[in-house]
Amino acid sequence: MCCWCCCLECIHNIPPLNLLFLHFSHFPSAASAGGGVISPMASISVPNPCPSPTEDAENIRKAVQGWGTDEKALVEILGHRTAAQRAEIAVAYEGLYDETLLGRLHSELSGDFRSAMMLWAMEPAARDAKLANKALKKSKNGGELRHVWVIVEVACASSPDHLVAVRKAYRAAYDASLEEDVASCPHLTDPLRQFLTRLVTAYRYDAGGEDVDGELAGAEAAELHAAVVGQGQPLHADVARVVGSRSKAQLAATLERYRLEHRGGEGGLVEALAAGRRGDQLAAVLKAALWCLTSPEKHFAEVIRTSILGLGTDEEMLTRGIVTRAEVDMEKVKEEYKVRYGTTVTADVRGDTSGDYKNILLTLVGPEKGLEAVLGAHNA
Repeated sequence: MCCWCCCLECIHNIPPLNLLFLHFSHFPSAASAGGGVISPMASISVPNPCPSPTEDAENIRKAVQGWGTDEKALVEILGHRTAAQRAEIAVAYEGLYDETLLGRLHSELSGDFRSAMMLWAMEPAARDAKLANKALKKSKNGGELRHVWVIVEVACASSPDHLVAVRKAYRAAYDASLEEDVASCPHLTDPLRQFLTRLVTAYRYDAGGEDVDGELAGAEAAELHAAVVGQGQPLHADVARVVGSRSKAQLAATLERYRLEHRGGEGGLVEALAAGRRGDQLAAVLKAALWCLTSPEKHFAEVIRTSILGLGTDEEMLTRGIVTRAEVDMEKVKEEYKVRYGTTVTADVRGDTSGDYKNILLTLVGPEKGLEAVLGAHNA
């Protein structure tokens, strides 16, 4: 069994990183060739001035040559570069040494550290395509739906353009359609499979709130309320249609109307789904989709917390939760995590991981701020 993005077959299925980056540059934290733009809610830090891609490639080569690998140097370089900068480094490395950066990382590293470093080194759309493909190959374990979260995250937690890029990357890597693979996945059953297919197929037009229809929001809030309170009855297809197709601004307006008009409480529809339909797989996935669409930091705080609860750490989930949000909204995830769980992401990562794997995760999480820093250091 291969780890995330670690087997040689997976590496060979990934299109050239420079081509992917040139075509799929819709990721919200993508950087320009001159150094790049970092999302204000990203947790990574980039040195200023930043070394050139060629200099970084040469230093990576030094770190992997000889009898031992300098893992700290690899983290220091790749862990402090944006997606665009990592793509330029990969192009420079292959041009200088006639081998791919991913291939070299695969041969030099091992275990969870290798998984995290390779996932981080990938172009974001190619990374999400890989995560989705891996998730679709997993069978349910006692009704467990954690692997389904990946599909929801890919479809709902980023921009519509990023989802289009993921679908293109998926086809380039696997000569298959993400939408068709979800629709035909033998490990999923309807209506869950139909809902997930709708999610990965949709393009949510978003004009920054200017396209919100207040009357439609009220009508659909009433539809959602009727579906949720009808306990014992299957969730109506209209619920999946609303959540699966509306723009984020329209959906946010609908959820606010639900909260105001149907006594939804602070958590609104999400809270109602969680409380009223325990054990309902579609309701659980609808909850994850709503969070990813309207408050992704809540979903990813839960992803990270879930990965470390219990007897053992789910390293794949922990890695995914941190790597995929470090350039997007990890600062918001960290704040949500502290409010909800009374501790910090830093403290929990330190307590459940070790070695170079812990080092790369903490580098991506970044420093805690204010009171969180004190608490994280105390719990270390």
